[in-house]
Order: sequence, then structure tokens, then C-alpha cells
Amino acid sequence: MDRFLYLAMTGAKHNLQAQQHTSHNLANANTPGFRADLDAYLSAPVYGPGLPSRVYSQETGIGADMSGGTMMNTGRDLDIAVQGDGWIAVQAPDGAEAYTRRGDLRINNAGLLETGSGELVMGNNGPVAIPPADKVEIGNDGTISIVPLGQDANVLAVLDRIKLVDPEPNQLEKGADGLFRLVGGDEAVADAGVTIASGVLEGSNVNTVDALVQMIDNARQFETYVKLMSTAKENDEVSTRLLRQS
Repeated sequence: MDRFLYLAMTGAKHNLQAQQHTSHNLANANTPGFRADLDAYLSAPVYGPGLPSRVYSQETGIGADMSGGTMMNTGRDLDIAVQGDGWIAVQAPDGAEAYTRRGDLRINNAGLLETGSGELVMGNNGPVAIPPADKVEIGNDGTISIVPLGQDANVLAVLDRIKLVDPEPNQLEKGADGLFRLVGGDEAVADAGVTIASGVLEGSNVNTVDALVQMIDNARQFETYVKLMSTAKENDEVSTRLLRQS
């Protein structure tokens, strides 16, 4: 059987992987603070007996799109958005520190501040705890203040400060859970220069039109690879018949 069957097979395989990335981006088009995954196709020459005249295609992830999403005013006290560069420190499911731009915060049943996806928000000394209060306010520097139950509206008590960081983009890598971590597993230092806006959410930076066009393009490429595999099968069958006749 002609070896171009295996070339078409690998092309179809990696095309499906690219389609998965595109589908994942499109599925998170409405996720606050989401950063789109980027990928690319690479050419991998096939080495062996003779010259490397055949080339496999290979799809690989090349990081995430770090451009900002659209800012949306919500008026909700616990909605925050990082202004410019910077990240919100959270506790990942494995207990390690990670970073996100998702700012749709809420208070869980244990009184801990968490993101809309359930990661605990980190403060000066671990996860931020919010006691029962009439009102919760978050300042531009991440300072969390509350109006204690039964107190006047002008009586504010400072609780904690959200850990905001600003590592270099090349020091961050995106995990399968959508959270960013420092390369090497270190923890970033809090940066007082990072500011946030309250009552505002940053949307996803996924361009839905581009993602839909990419999905159509990936589907057509996959169909082409499948046709090539069918052609390889037909060629093999014709060659077998010719050998039998001879």
C-alpha cells in the first residue's frame, strides 16, 4: 500500500486536534476573562531509506492569545475586571496557586470568595474569607471592605486584599483547566501596580466569527484527508487486480 495513506491519516488526526481547540475556544466565547488557545501546523519530514521526500503534518499548541476582552458594566459589587496587564491569584483544584482574568466572584457556602468556576480567590494570607455582612466592596487596589451586619452604611471594615500579580507573559503557561501558572511552578509576587474596576466584567477574547470560519476550514480539510485515504485504498485494489492478471 502506498505510504501516502499514512500521510493522509496523520493529517486527518492532527486536523481533528485543531478542531478540538477551535471548538473549545468557541464554547468559551461567553466565559468571563477567557484567553483563546492558539495552535499551528508544522511540517515534519519523514526520514528513512532514501531521501525525506514525504512530509507529515503536525498540529501543536503555541500558547494562548493574551489580548484583552471586551469590558462590560454589570453594576454588581462582586464583579471585577483587571485594568490593563495583570492577573487575579486563585487556588487551583490541586491546591497550587494559579492565575486568571475571570472576575465574576461570589461567596460560597463556607464564606470563601471564589470565581464563577469555583476557584478560591487568594488574599494576603491564603483564600479570602468573607463573614456575613450587609455589603461587600472591592477597591481599585483589590482591598476588600464590608459593612458589618447591623452597622451603619458608612462603617466599613477592611478584611483583606486580593492578590494581584503581573508576571511577564512568557513566564506563564496555560493548563488544561484554563488557569495560568508560572513556568516551573513558582508563585508570582503581588504587584501593587495592578488595578481593578468593580462592577465590571472582562469578556472572552474569542472572536466567534473567526472561530466559526476556522471550524468550517478544519472540516473541509478533514474531508480532503478522508478522500485521500479512500484514493489510497482504490489504488491498492487496482494494483492488486493488475498483479493477479499478470
